[in-house]
Amino acid sequence: MSKYQCGPCGYIYDPEVGDPDSGIPAGTPFELLPDDWCCPICGVSKDMFEKID
Repeated sequence: MSKYQCGPCGYIYDPEVGDPDSGIPAGTPFELLPDDWCCPICGVSKDMFEKID
């Protein structure tokens, strides 16, 4: 599973970790995040993220 980085703030979404503070369990690929999920640091939408590996 690929990691994705937030363009504005640099936060990296790691699917092996998920986003527990937002209720996203570990093992959730970026592609399966809800459409309304946003960066937990700066609040931008998924379309501001770029695949990094």
